[in-house]
Amino acid sequence: MHPNPTFRSAQAAQNIAFARAQSFGLLSISTEGAPLISHIPFQLSEDARFAELHLVRSTEITRALKAPAPARLAVQGPHSYISPDWYGADDQVPTWNYVAVHLIGTLERLPDAALEGILARLSAQFEARLAPKPAWAMGKMTPEVLDKMMRQIVPFRLTLEAIEGTWKLGQNKPDAARLGGAEGADAAGLGLETAALAALMRDPPA
Repeated sequence: MHPNPTFRSAQAAQNIAFARAQSFGLLSISTEGAPLISHIPFQLSEDARFAELHLVRSTEITRALKAPAPARLAVQGPHSYISPDWYGADDQVPTWNYVAVHLIGTLERLPDAALEGILARLSAQFEARLAPKPAWAMGKMTPEVLDKMMRQIVPFRLTLEAIEGTWKLGQNKPDAARLGGAEGADAAGLGLETAALAALMRDPPA
């Protein structure tokens, strides 16, 4: 997380809402060597006390986690290069603006019996966003095929101890410079994320 408190003014509810809306991140645990990372979808509980997720049985994290252990789930949002030319002010330097929220806590493997419920809740969360499309459900699967696929994955829970957010959106600049950066990022069209980032830059957390 960026140490500048200017970029960490988002309220807890904003960080939680962001993580819930994204519901995809980088799960990391420490080992004797390099940290292990998996890219995973997840579901944040209603009270934001834990996140449910699953991992392929053969992943390094699944193999390495013999007991509950500290873990971090980094949730990335829109991001983009920001050219100093866009600020309309002298003596500026290039930077990178972004939004990220880290979910920090203890990762534990759950009994295999918990897997079906986790998968059902996770798919229901994302299918609801596709309405009015009829929601897909596991009941549409052939039982034998579903059972074979479920044997390849393992359920986990990340019990949260802290939620930290960085919203680096040019808040350390005068309003005119920040808004100029937003207009420049929007006009540059560097990707789908730049429009979303520009909108956040125009109205950063208080």
